[in-house]
Amino acid sequence: MAVVWSGFLSFGLVTIPVRLFSGARGERVGFHLLHASDHVRLKQQMICPREERPVGRDEIVRGYEYAKGEYVVVSEEEIKKAAPHTQKEMEIIEFCQAGEIDPLWFDASYYLLPEAAGRRPYRLLEAAMQASGYVAIAKITMHNREYHAVLRPSRLAGVPDGERREGLLLHTMFYADEIRVAEGFGETAAQAPAKAELDLARQLINGLAQPFQPERFHDAYRQNLEQVIAAKLEGRSVEAAEKPRRLAPVVDIMESLKRSLEQTRAKRAGAEPAAERAAAQPAPAAGRRKPPARAAGAQTRASKARRRTPAA
Repeated sequence: MAVVWSGFLSFGLVTIPVRLFSGARGERVGFHLLHASDHVRLKQQMICPREERPVGRDEIVRGYEYAKGEYVVVSEEEIKKAAPHTQKEMEIIEFCQAGEIDPLWFDASYYLLPEAAGRRPYRLLEAAMQASGYVAIAKITMHNREYHAVLRPSRLAGVPDGERREGLLLHTMFYADEIRVAEGFGETAAQAPAKAELDLARQLINGLAQPFQPERFHDAYRQNLEQVIAAKLEGRSVEAAEKPRRLAPVVDIMESLKRSLEQTRAKRAGAEPAAERAAAQPAPAAGRRKPPARAAGAQTRASKARRRTPAA
């Protein structure tokens, strides 16, 4: 895993050499843009509309538009001079209760790890924060931007093998002028539900409650796209993965809650014997797995390349 940032964490007069590693990365099926007639991958070019010609990278500079069509050019060296001290020093400026910060403020998550020389003060800070219940607000500069960030102790709840790990996580945050509050958000708070409706809704929530197991969740869209690609590679027709559900509007909320509760109970009652039967069955013998769409595509391209290559 590549280091995203390295420098010092300052806590009063204590400095801790640390490194940041990315905490998560989204995965999705990627497509390239091709020429429809011959399926050659297209290239992007920077075009100067005045001279009507492509421009090379050595001819490109950065400019800030201060008026319509008017720019001031800023060099890379001048941009570097604007970097504050937090480019190499992550500074803790205050502490607060974690409950004071809604997750809406969080942007990206990172693991904060100490260098060998900083392990003792790192562990001290982590233990003190755990005991106090506070999280730290820090400032850090990376990716040509200064962030304010939340630094908090974590046991990686829900992450496989995470319960046996403890350390500090860093969450970069949006600034106040970047937060958007949707118009009308919170207006339903004034509409108190009836007690009978609230009781049924709580029963439905309790019926669906279970420990968080993130490995049970999968990106169905990505899996369906991989199946589409596999079908195309094998010359099969592409079928719709799912039919759209017809959702009727809620007319009687009490009746809808009762039917939802009955379905939840029936589903849970049927799932428990199925789980017991599955646990009693012996594990299947390991067989050959079908290669994923990406691997299948690589094999197809390799076989085409072999056919095009003349024999020695």
